[in-house]
Amino acid sequence: MTEHDTPTQLSLLPSSEVPPRLRLNDATRRRGLRHIAEIRREMEARQAAKATEQHPTRTPVRANAA
Repeated sequence: MTEHDTPTQLSLLPSSEVPPRLRLNDATRRRGLRHIAEIRREMEARQAAKATEQHPTRTPVRANAA
């Protein structure tokens, strides 16, 4: 298996290894994480809606008691 066949987990570099002009402040980091969480929720909602469209639940129909 080559390195391109396996998923890669990204990780943050220790801040001492990142040049000062590329470092994020805490507010920017929190805003970015909040945005990622919003995107994930949107993606999950779309997947759920798509699954519902593909497999709609059926409501049982009862025969009228006469």
